[in-house]
Parts: sequence; structure tokens; C-alpha cells
Amino acid sequence: MKKIALILLTVLAYLPGWATITPLPEIQFDLIYNTQGHPLIQPTQSELVLCQDRLCMQAAALGTYGAQKFSCGPGACHATAYEFAPFARLVLMFEDGSVRTSQIFSIPDGLITPFNVYVNDKELSVQAVDTPPHEFLWKRPQAWGSLVLILILEVLCAAAYVLYTKKSFAILYGVAIANVVTTFITWGFLAHWITQSALLWVFCVVVEAVLIGLINRKDLLPKEAALLSVIVNVTSYTLGMIISFTLAQI
Repeated sequence: MKKIALILLTVLAYLPGWATITPLPEIQFDLIYNTQGHPLIQPTQSELVLCQDRLCMQAAALGTYGAQKFSCGPGACHATAYEFAPFARLVLMFEDGSVRTSQIFSIPDGLITPFNVYVNDKELSVQAVDTPPHEFLWKRPQAWGSLVLILILEVLCAAAYVLYTKKSFAILYGVAIANVVTTFITWGFLAHWITQSALLWVFCVVVEAVLIGLINRKDLLPKEAALLSVIVNVTSYTLGMIISFTLAQI
């Protein structure tokens, strides 16, 4: 058991910084130039300003912390946030020293929001894409990072529970299977329609309690399976958020 714990802790220590607990909302900006030249963007001097109202009276640039960031490359910009404001304004500085600002535009609720950004001579025009793509989230490395991170934390937490209650270590298999099932469902389906991480967490607690109880019905009573599900999910979510936040800044 000590060797298994050592292996799990080693993997956790070297888990890549793309591990996140739940899918984060993203905005993709694709640039379309209406100018003679195609000047490159100065990413460090450009920003996405988030606004709490239509007039942008309460505004703040999207900060960089944890997995949240705003970045630009040739022909596109990308924003990831723990939570976006209802409205935003895009400000881009180009390599020729010019600065172009967009109109205030609304950010719809959703996991993936694409926009076309028309670069005009003096300003930017941001328009929502009519038919946003339905991305298969398991193509993201964050999905696999989430699976590994949460699986490790839940198994370690369940192992501590088993040691404390002196129950069978076979319970760990049920916890692992339940975690894999809920993670695949969350990233593969639910994340497209449910953006609130609290609701996704409740779903995982309920489903994992049922699965753990069914798989370990000889070792756990239903109320014990429910308690174990709450314990491992509370612990893994709390520690997972701290770990993923820390790793994302490395």
C-alpha cells in the first residue's frame, strides 16, 4: 500500500499544468483583416476587458491567474476564465504601434464561444459566429488531466477512509470505476449544457454514491456509500482546485 501511495503522489507531483477540475469556459477570437496589411498582434499589450454592464462602466481586464488567461497568436486570440462577465470589449495593439478597440459585445452562456473579429483601419468589429462548433472535449488535454488528478485524489482519500474504518481495500476499485464514469460523462456530455461547476459536482456525488454502493454492496451499506462519495468528492474537489490552480501558474 505504501508503494502504491508513493507512486500516486509522484504522478501527482509531476502532473502537467493543464489539469483542471471541470471544463472552463473559453472564447475564441478569429481575426479577419479588412486592411491592406496584416500586422501582427502584440500579445502582452493587448487585453480583453470584461464589463458588468452594457456601457462598460464597471470594467476590468481579464487577469492571469491559475488557468485563467488571455493570449494571442498569428490571426487569433483565445481567452479562458473561471467565469466571464456578461459583456466585454477587445483591445488589441499591433506591431506597428496602432491600437484598435472593439465595440462592447455580449458574452453568451456556454462552454465554447467563437467570435469573428474584423480588423478595420481604425477599430475592431466583433461578431458572434452563428453556428458555434460542438467540440469533443476529450480532445483537450485538460480533460485527461482532470481524469488523472481527480482519480488520484479520490483513491487516496478512499484509502484513508478504508484504513480508518478497517474495511476491505476492494472498495477502492469501486471508487476508481465510479470516478472514471462520472468524469467521462461530465466532460463528454454534461459540460456542453451545464456551465455551473456546482451542479456538475452534485451530479458526480450522487452518481458515484450509487455506483460505489452497487459495486461494493457486500462491504458498504447505502448510507456508507453515500458518505464515502461525499467525502472523496469534497476532498478531491477542494485539493484539486488548489493543485490545478498552482500548477497552471508554473
